[in-house]
Amino acid sequence: MTELRDIEIFLTLAEELHFTRTAERLHVTQARVSQAIKKQERRIGAALFERNNRHVALTPIGQRLVADIQPMYRGLCDGMDRARLAARGKTGVLRIGSIAVNLQDFRGLFDAFAKDHPGCEVQVRHVDFGDPFGRLRAGDIDMQIVWLPVREPDLTVGPVIYTEPVVLAVGTVHPLASRESVSYEDLADQTVMGGARPDYWREVLVPVRTPSGRLIRIGPSVSNFQEMIPILATGEAVSPVHAQAARYYARPDIAYVPIRDAPAARWGLIWRTGNETELIRSFASTAHHLNSVEQPAGP
Repeated sequence: MTELRDIEIFLTLAEELHFTRTAERLHVTQARVSQAIKKQERRIGAALFERNNRHVALTPIGQRLVADIQPMYRGLCDGMDRARLAARGKTGVLRIGSIAVNLQDFRGLFDAFAKDHPGCEVQVRHVDFGDPFGRLRAGDIDMQIVWLPVREPDLTVGPVIYTEPVVLAVGTVHPLASRESVSYEDLADQTVMGGARPDYWREVLVPVRTPSGRLIRIGPSVSNFQEMIPILATGEAVSPVHAQAARYYARPDIAYVPIRDAPAARWGLIWRTGNETELIRSFASTAHHLNSVEQPAGP
């Protein structure tokens, strides 16, 4: 019989299409991921993934298996969650994804919602900027905290809940690290990290051209801040980031330099238009009435 954990590994790999990211997301070893997939392939008698050193993709049989078991797996997980909530005296759950790392700055919003909805448990999950809307569209989360603008036809954009400056993350060995501030114009002479998508969304933070029209060279592609750290620290590339990084990723080998011509970044709530619930509307309403959480001091 296939273990529930093996099914979770299969579905996560089908989403990530990357053995290392799957292992990190599930907090298991890469060997455990490979073992689970091989066991399922032996049981089925066919390959579920095509894989080599550079590429992982679902086979047609793998695609069919995802379509068949994902709804049942999600229903089983939902049932277990409801049972756990009931055991703690809770009657509902609201799952919120967040690319932002400064969750403490949203504490007033979470507390205000909890006060009006004592029977609802709020669960927060991390979302990578390499696939910012994937978990929302897959139904893993109900709504999301994300930088704006978001222009997706299937997603509703709710209230702005936070604003902050944009700064340039650079290794302390980099010549720009000693500057009091920089301009987006300075990026024409640098290699800047990419990875966030879609393009219009990434370009709010990492433009492809300077204000004068000079091309900005986009270098290594990353999907989360952890992947950025060694590239920044060695001076291989630089990256505009939100100012919260200076507080939550303070490191002796990375400096954060204000970008003086960067507009303030706005963070807001989004959710799937076709999946709007009373809890989602209530959370958005709470955020709207609070207007915005208290803004921290800049870096």
